[in-house]
Amino acid sequence: MNRELFGVFGDIDTFNRFRSNDAFDEVVTGPSLTVGVRDPDLGEPGWSALCATDDGFCLIWGEIFVPDDDTNAARWLLERYPEHGRDALSQLNGSYVAVLDSASANEAFVATDPVRSRACFYTDEGGTRRFGTDASQIAQSVDNPTLDRNGILEFLHLGVTLGEKSALEEIQRLPIDSCLRSKTVEDLERFVYDPREFDYVDELAQRLERALRRRRVLPGKKGILLSAGYDSRVILSRIPDIERSYTVGAPAAQEVQGAKRLSEQYDVTHTAFEPDERYLRADESKIRYGQGIKESLHIHHAGYTDEFDVDTVYHGLLCDTFFRGHFNAEQSVDVLGKRVPTGRVETDPEPAEVLLRKFGYTRDASLDLTDRMDFNVDPRSFVRETLNDQLEEKETRAKTVQNRLNCVGIANQPSVPFHDHLSDHFLTSFLAIDRELIEWHLQTPPAYRTTETFLAACTQLDDDILEHRPPDRPHDTMLLNEIERFVRRKTPFLASFQPPWPDRQTLFERHDYDQRLLADVEHVHDLPARHKLRLIDLRTWLGYWRNSGDQSLPWLENSN
Repeated sequence: MNRELFGVFGDIDTFNRFRSNDAFDEVVTGPSLTVGVRDPDLGEPGWSALCATDDGFCLIWGEIFVPDDDTNAARWLLERYPEHGRDALSQLNGSYVAVLDSASANEAFVATDPVRSRACFYTDEGGTRRFGTDASQIAQSVDNPTLDRNGILEFLHLGVTLGEKSALEEIQRLPIDSCLRSKTVEDLERFVYDPREFDYVDELAQRLERALRRRRVLPGKKGILLSAGYDSRVILSRIPDIERSYTVGAPAAQEVQGAKRLSEQYDVTHTAFEPDERYLRADESKIRYGQGIKESLHIHHAGYTDEFDVDTVYHGLLCDTFFRGHFNAEQSVDVLGKRVPTGRVETDPEPAEVLLRKFGYTRDASLDLTDRMDFNVDPRSFVRETLNDQLEEKETRAKTVQNRLNCVGIANQPSVPFHDHLSDHFLTSFLAIDRELIEWHLQTPPAYRTTETFLAACTQLDDDILEHRPPDRPHDTMLLNEIERFVRRKTPFLASFQPPWPDRQTLFERHDYDQRLLADVEHVHDLPARHKLRLIDLRTWLGYWRNSGDQSLPWLENSN
C-alpha cells in the first residue's frame, strides 16, 4: 500500500523486531509507543499530520480537520489532550486513525474515527501488542496464524466479517468508537444514538454546507466519482473547483448518461470507463484493500485509477446510510403479488431478517456454497445467530430496534474498501462521516432519516440540483418509483430501469475467471459470480501475506 500506519506498545527496538524503519517516511517514539507512518501527503491541509515534542507525540493518519482551522491537527490534539482529555478527541473530524503518547497526560492510545471508517487491526501474539492499518502486515508478524472459522464463514455468506473478528484468530479489529491501550480496549461515547426534536431539513442543509466548505481545502486538481444518483451530486454542486468526473459503465448505459448530464450541468469534464476485464480483475493490488474481511468488488474504480488525472477525489459513499436510512426497516405494500417498499419505517421489524436483506444474503447460493465446504453448519442459522449477537452488542449505543439496525450496519459497512483504495491513491474526502453530520444522524429519529429529508436539504443548497433526476427514480416518492420499476419489468416492450453497476456474472464468464483463477477447485464453478469472487478475494489475500503464494483453503479443496 502507498499509505500505512504501523506501531507497537514498546520502544524502537521492539518496533524493529517487526518492521524496518526504511519502510516508513517517519518513525516516532514516545514514552510508551513507537509508530511508523508512510504517507506521501503527510502535512497537506486536511490530511495526515504529525507532531513530536519532548513530552511525546501525536500522529493522525487520513483525512482530518480540527476546530479553529489549525494547520496541524496532530499538534492541536497533543496540546489540548492533557487538559481536555476525551473531549479533545471528540472534536476531531474526518476519516482517520489517531495515535497519541503524552507523558504529561499520562496517556498512550490508538483511536479510529467514531465509525471506524479507517480500520485498525491489532494482535497480542507473542506478548507484544502491535497495531496497524494493513491487516496483511499484522498477519506477517504472527507466527503460525490460525484461520478464524466464524470470520471466514461470515465473509463467504454475507460478504463481510462482522464485529471485531478478522480472517485470523490471532488478529482483532478495533471496535467502532473505541480506543486501544497497552492492555485493554475501551469504549468511547462519540457514537451513541440520542434522538431529539429540531428542524431536520434546515439543520442537515447547514451541516452539509459547512462539511463541504471544510473539504474545499484539499489541494491540487480535483475530481469526483460520479453516479447518476443523489449522493455525489451534492458534492459536485458545492465544490466549485472540481474539474473532472468519472463513472464506470458502458457509454450508452442510463447511469453513465445521467452522470454525463450532471457533469455538463456543472461544467465538469466527464469520463466513462468501459466495464472490461479491469472492472472485476481480482489481483493483489485490489484485494489487499478488503483486508480479508470485505469484498473487493466494491472497489469499482480500481482498474482505472491510472487514468484519473487528479490529485484529490471526492465521493458520496455512505450518504444513503447516514442521511437516507439505508439500514432502516421499511414498511411495504403488495403490488400485484410483489412487496414494494414505501419508504416509511416499520414499527415492529424482525431485525436479523432485515439485516440479511440489507447485506444481500442469498439463501440458495449459501446452501450451494455450504455443500462445497467441509464446514458442517446451516448457513441461515449461522448468519442469523451472528447478526443477533451484533444487535445485542449495540444495545448500549441504541435503545430502539431501528437505531440498532443502523448501528450494526454502520459498524460493519461492507463497502468501505471503496474509500480505502481511493484514499491510498489520492487525497480523498469522506463527506458522509463529517463529525457534524454523524451528530445529525445520531440525533435525528429514523422516520426523518429519509431520501425526502436529504433532497429537501440539498435543494436548499442548490435549487437546480434535481434538474436531472436519476434514471431509475423519476418520481418524488419511493413508492411511485418502485411501482414504476415493477411495471416496467413486467410489461412487454417497456424498457426496464437499468441497474447502476455492470453485470458481474456476464463479465466473470466473458473473461473466463473460472479457469484463470479457480481452475483447481472445479466444484465451485457453478456458484454465482459474487460468491466465487469472495473465494478469490480470500485465497488471494491469504496468498499475499503468507509470502509463499500459498492460497490453500483446506476446508474448500478437500470438500467432496
